[in-house]
Amino acid sequence: MFGRGVIATVYGWALERAGHDVEFYVRPGRAAAYGEAVGLDLLDTRRRVRGRRVVEKWPVRFREELEAGHGYDLIVLSVQHHRLAAAAEFLAPHVGAATVLVFGNVWDEPLDAVGALPRDQVAWGFPQAGGGFGEDGVLHGAVLPSVVFGTFGRPPTEHERAVRRVFREAGFRPREQRDFRGWLWLHFVAGAGLNSRGLRRGSLATLAGARGDLREALLTGRELLPLVAARGVDLRRHRASVLAFHAPAWLTAPALAWLTVHFAPVRTLFAAQSDPGAEEPREICRDTLAEARRRGVPVPRLEAAERHFAR
Repeated sequence: MFGRGVIATVYGWALERAGHDVEFYVRPGRAAAYGEAVGLDLLDTRRRVRGRRVVEKWPVRFREELEAGHGYDLIVLSVQHHRLAAAAEFLAPHVGAATVLVFGNVWDEPLDAVGALPRDQVAWGFPQAGGGFGEDGVLHGAVLPSVVFGTFGRPPTEHERAVRRVFREAGFRPREQRDFRGWLWLHFVAGAGLNSRGLRRGSLATLAGARGDLREALLTGRELLPLVAARGVDLRRHRASVLAFHAPAWLTAPALAWLTVHFAPVRTLFAAQSDPGAEEPREICRDTLAEARRRGVPVPRLEAAERHFAR
C-alpha cells in the first residue's frame, strides 16, 4: 500500500484478512511516528447490509525504502487527486514486475496523470469505503461490499483481471465501468457539489440530514454535467450516474438526507468526514471551477461557494 491513508489502511486490512502479505510504504521517519499498530473502528458491510462493527488494534508492517526488486505482486496507489502525477512519477522506477492499482479520484486525463508508470502494468479502480482518523489516531469509517473497476473501452488485461480476483476473493463485489474516464469525472463533479456545500458549513459531516444543503449539492452537481460533456464524455453511457441529478431535487434530497441519518453505512461515511481543515475537498472544488472557467461553462452555484474553498 502506497502510504498509510484511509483507503490504503481499510483495504490493506481487508486484503490481509484474506490471506495476503500487506506492507505500507511510507516516507522516511514515518514508521516510528505511526507505531506498530493502527486502531480501527470500521463498519464492514461486505456480508450484511447493516454491517458488522470491527474494533481492533491491527498490527501493521512498514517499509521506508522501495527497491526495484521488491517482489510485490500488487501496489495500491491511492492518493489525493492533485498528488497523483507526482506519486506516479516517483513510483515508476520502483514498480518492478508489480501491477499498480490506481485507486481514487482522477480529474486529469487518466493516462496522462500516470504517464510515468508502465501502461501495461496499470489497473484502474475506485474504492467504496471512506472515513477519517480521529484525534485519538483511530480510523473511523465504513467499507461497502462493492469496488468499482474500469477500463477505457477495451476488455481488461491479465493484470487487471488478477486485481479483480484479489478483491473478489477478499469478499468484495467488482463492478465494471467500460468508460471509466467518464465515470471518474462524473464522480469528481458529484464530489464538488457535495463538498462545496460541506465547506460552507465546516465539513461534509455537517450535511447529514440537511435537506436544504443536500438539495443545493445535487443542483450544483446538475449544473456541472455540461462541464463533463464538454470534456468529451457521452452522458448517455452513464445514465445510472446522472439519474440522481436529473431527478427532481425535491424528491432526491429528502431521500439522501434520510440515508445520511438512518442508514448506518452512509451515516458512518458522512460522520467520518469531519475535518474542517481537510485539503482534498477544497482542491476538488478549485479544480472543477478552474476547468469550468477554462471551457466557458457557466456554474453559478459553484462560483457562489468559491470564497469557502479559494486559496
